[in-house]
Amino acid sequence: MYDLAVLGGGPSGLTAAVYAARKKINLVLVSNDIGGQVLSTSGIENYMGFQFIGGSELIDKFEEQVKRFPIETRRGQAVKRVSTDNGNFDIETTSGEHINTKTVIVATGKRPRMLNVDGEERLRGRGVTYCAICDGPVFSGEKVAVVGGGNSALEAADDMTKIAEHVSLISTTQLTGDQVLIDRVSTAANLTMFLEYEVVRIGGEKRVEGITIRELKTRNEMEFEIGAVFIEIGLIPNSDIVAGVVELNGLGEIQVNHCNETGVPGLFAAGDVTDVPEKQIVVAAGEGAKAALQAHKYLQRL
Repeated sequence: MYDLAVLGGGPSGLTAAVYAARKKINLVLVSNDIGGQVLSTSGIENYMGFQFIGGSELIDKFEEQVKRFPIETRRGQAVKRVSTDNGNFDIETTSGEHINTKTVIVATGKRPRMLNVDGEERLRGRGVTYCAICDGPVFSGEKVAVVGGGNSALEAADDMTKIAEHVSLISTTQLTGDQVLIDRVSTAANLTMFLEYEVVRIGGEKRVEGITIRELKTRNEMEFEIGAVFIEIGLIPNSDIVAGVVELNGLGEIQVNHCNETGVPGLFAAGDVTDVPEKQIVVAAGEGAKAALQAHKYLQRL
């Protein structure tokens, strides 16, 4: 029986593990990988303490700090489901293991909704990115493409018009975002819209070099050179493991209060998997710290 199980190996989960270990909590860290979405981030310019750092490099530093503490880990194991068990919790992994614990911090993050086109997975982190806020400045002065027609895509396109040479906005539908954003990008001199087009493939060897798109009505294809593709078609919370146990919002995010508590005593959540606004690395890390401190208080009350 552990005091705490931290589920997730991104900035939120790793920070929670360190804060819990510093409180001498008997914990286990369970994660299929270490790094989460940060691993697909080319460069980070808004994490305090580093003017610029690569995503994998930042995660290496997180992991180094985790290894300073005697934290038991289940790396390479995904969580299948979380169940309540007489006031405690049962964590079932995909390997069939059952982990018993008094408290849980769900920090499983989100996964990007992918286009599933040729070249996307191969060039992920090498020009294919799912976060314009994170990676946009890395491609300053280049020709880029933004895929999507909602608010996130429009915000990404608007941001990139200010720093990129040219932005191609590609959407399978007419734009569906807020009108104020549509008006803003429509007046940008360095932006071209390709509405009712789909992405066919993303080209390049070591990094993104071009994109092929197809008009849905005519099926005509066209190809042009770009240095980056920002895929902004949504993110999917990794909250399936607690579906039916805690309350989720309409986006599938775990609902938490300011203390990172869910509606189930002893079950906390932190980071991008929750309904906390602003999905940023620094925010996720802070939320992980808060969740660990709150879990410690809960254990003290027990």
